[in-house]
Amino acid sequence: MISSDVIRGYNDTFLLSLLREGDSYGYALSKEIRDRTDGNYTIKETTMYSAFNRLKKNGFIEAYPGDVTQGKKRTYYRITEEGCHYLSEKKREWALTRQVVDQIVGGEKDENH
Repeated sequence: MISSDVIRGYNDTFLLSLLREGDSYGYALSKEIRDRTDGNYTIKETTMYSAFNRLKKNGFIEAYPGDVTQGKKRTYYRITEEGCHYLSEKKREWALTRQVVDQIVGGEKDENH
């Protein structure tokens, strides 16, 4: 399991990446993150909704009402054009971050030492 401290700065990027694949809602997004990481990372509900609020405030996502489930309307999210541009920047930043970490800490080549 990955510590939330290590990955915290990437929650917005994770959510935007998944929303780039299609509109969704909170529970489905958190389940998708858990499933894709084989349970190695679980985003906390409070963390996820804080990210939604930040992303909405910055114009990177929009929220809209969806189906009624268990007597309550489900809120769906979609990525905006600005969000797509921001996601592209974050992907470039991640590539550079990964390169720097591998250069200092070592990548897969260094696993035998």
